[in-house]
Amino acid sequence: MNGELLGRIGSPADVKALDPAELPQLCADIRSTLVAYGKAHGGHIGSNLGVVELTVALHRVFDSPRDRIVFDVSHQSYVHKMLTGRAQAYLDPDRYDEVTGFTNPEESEHDQFVLGHTGTSISLACGLAKTRDMMGGLDGGSGIGNVIAVIGDGSLSSAIAFEGLNNAAEQGGNLIVIVNDNEMSIAEDFGGMYGPLARLRESGGTAEPNLFHAFGLDYRYVEDGNNVAALVEVLEQVKDIDHPIVLHVHTLKGLGLDAEDAAAGLVEGRCEANHWQDPLSAADRLPGARKYYGEMAMRALEERFATEPGLVVISPATPGSNGITRAFRERAGAHYVDTGIAEEHAVAFASGIAKAGGRPVLATSATFFQRTYDQLQQELALNRTPATLLVFGAGISDADNTHSGAFDIAMMSNIPNLVCLAPTSGEEFLRMLAWSTSAENHDPVVIRVPGDMILDGEREGHYPAFRADECPESFTFIGQRSDLPTPPAPDCPWNRYRISRLGSEVALIGLGDAYRIAEQVAVELSWDPEDPIDATVIDPRRYDALDYRTLDAIAAGHRIVVTIEDGQLDGGWGEKITAYYASLPSLSRDRQTHYRATITPQHVLNFGADKEFTDRVPMERLHDRYDLAPGRIVDRIRTALNGHL
Repeated sequence: MNGELLGRIGSPADVKALDPAELPQLCADIRSTLVAYGKAHGGHIGSNLGVVELTVALHRVFDSPRDRIVFDVSHQSYVHKMLTGRAQAYLDPDRYDEVTGFTNPEESEHDQFVLGHTGTSISLACGLAKTRDMMGGLDGGSGIGNVIAVIGDGSLSSAIAFEGLNNAAEQGGNLIVIVNDNEMSIAEDFGGMYGPLARLRESGGTAEPNLFHAFGLDYRYVEDGNNVAALVEVLEQVKDIDHPIVLHVHTLKGLGLDAEDAAAGLVEGRCEANHWQDPLSAADRLPGARKYYGEMAMRALEERFATEPGLVVISPATPGSNGITRAFRERAGAHYVDTGIAEEHAVAFASGIAKAGGRPVLATSATFFQRTYDQLQQELALNRTPATLLVFGAGISDADNTHSGAFDIAMMSNIPNLVCLAPTSGEEFLRMLAWSTSAENHDPVVIRVPGDMILDGEREGHYPAFRADECPESFTFIGQRSDLPTPPAPDCPWNRYRISRLGSEVALIGLGDAYRIAEQVAVELSWDPEDPIDATVIDPRRYDALDYRTLDAIAAGHRIVVTIEDGQLDGGWGEKITAYYASLPSLSRDRQTHYRATITPQHVLNFGADKEFTDRVPMERLHDRYDLAPGRIVDRIRTALNGHL
C-alpha cells in the first residue's frame, strides 16, 4: 500500500532504524505520495521528486537538528518535512494545508530558517558554522554539529551564492555544500558557469576548469544522485569533515511523474512546467492576471522587434509565470534574455542597455524586485537610464510569507527619479508600456502590472465602471498656487489624476488594483436610500508623485478624502496624501489668507495593508483584517461623516 512505510516515519530516528534494504521502499513511498499530493494540491513537486533519495540519505547519515541542514530557497523541502514528523500533512488530504511550502522554524526544530528566495543557503550555513567553531567546534559547547547547505544548480547563478562560496573557502572548518544539479533552474540554466558544470557531469567530476576548485574548495561528484545507497555511502564519508567541501550530486528533476501528469505537461527531466505544479482540478481555469497581461505585453513588444533592434525583454529566470511563453522566447531570439536567478544583475544590465540607447523591459515579481533595491537606486535611478520595469504579482496576496508583493509601493515610490505607474486596465497598461519604451521617455519607469481584480472586471465586460476625462469641465481648481512643485518627469502623460466620477462630500482615490474597490465603495455609498452619497472617484495612475492641483481642488468640495492602496500603508502612497494635506495649515499667513476660505485641514482615511508578514491567509480574510472590504470602508466613511473623527 502506498505510503505504508512513510506513515511509520515520525522523526529522523525512524529513518535511521530502518534496515538498509527498506530505504528504496521508503523512497518509493515518498515519491508516490508526492505525485498524489501534486495532483490534488499542487506545489514545487518536480524539485522534490528529484531529491527524494538525497533527503532520505541526509537523515539516514546526519543527526538533525544537531546537524544543521539548510535548504536553499526550500522549494525542495517537502521530503525533509515528511521525514521530520510532518508526513501526515502529505498523506492525508484533510491535512494538506497544515504545513507551508517552505522551511519554517515555527513548524519544526529541524527547519533552520524561513526561506523562499534563492542563493542564501551557503551564506547562512557559513554563519552557523562560524558560531559553532567560535564556541568549540563539532565537539564543543555550541550544540551544532555538521553544517550542510543544499543548493540547486539554478540557485548557483545568484550572486550571493558565489559570495557564500568565497567566504566558505576562507573560513574553513566543517561545512558541506551539496549542489543538487538537475540541469534546470526554473526554466533552463543560463550563464557561462553551466558549460563547465556540464563538463564536470560528463567527466564524472574530473574536468577542469572546476569552478569549486577555483574557490579553493574540496570537491566530490556523485553521478547517480537518485541512488539512495550510493548517497548514504558518500555522505558517511564526508560526515564530520574538518574543512569545507562541495558535494556535486546529479539528480533527475520530476523523477516518478506518471502518465496523468504527463498528459498535463509535466514530465521527468528538463521540463520547465514541473517547477510549479497546479492541481489537476485547475487545468481548465482561465489564466490569471500575471500570464494574461504578461502575454498581452509581449505581443505588443514583439510587433516592434523587426524595426527596433534595441528593444530587449529581460527575465530573471521566471518567464512562464509572467506570460513570457516559450513560443515568444523562441521568436524573440536576441530580443529576449534570461539572466538566470540574478535579479541584481538584471537591473544593472538593463541600465547598461538603456545607457547605450536601447530600450530594455525587465519583467519579474514584486517579491524578487526586493532583491534589487541598491541597483534600482544607484544603477537605474541615480543615472536616470530609461529602462522599464514590469512588476508582476504586486499587492496583497494569499501567498506564503516569503513571496508577499505588498511592499513594492513603499520601496519603489520613495526612490528619486523613478517614475511609478499603476494602470487600471489592459488598454492603459499597453499605453504606459508604449510610452515608457519610446524616445519620448527619459527616465526609468516602473509599471505595476494589473492584477486579478482588474482582470476580473475586464472579463465581466464593464470595467472600468466610471470613465471620464482627466479634468472634467465642472471640476474647478483653487486659485493659482505658485508654490506647487513640478513633478519629476514633467512630460509623463500620467502626471494628472483622472476624475472618473465627479461627486461631493467624499473623494475616493483608488490606486491600481484598488481602484476597483473605490468604484465599489462609491456604488455602495449611493445605495443608502436615507442618506445617499454621490462620491467622487479618482484614478491616480502615478504613485511616486502627487497631483497637487487635483488634491487642492478636492479639498474645496469634499469633507473626507479616502485613499485605497493594494499594499503596505506604512511608508506607502496614501500617507503622502495625508502628509500633504497636513502641511496646508503651515502656509505663511499671507498665503493662508488667500486660500483659507477654500482649503482647510483635510480629514483623510487611509486604507491598505498593515506592516506585517502574512502566510497563506485567504484574500477575503486579509481584506476584512485591513478594512479593505467595500462594506468596511463605507462604514468607516459614514462614521467619520457623522462626526466621529
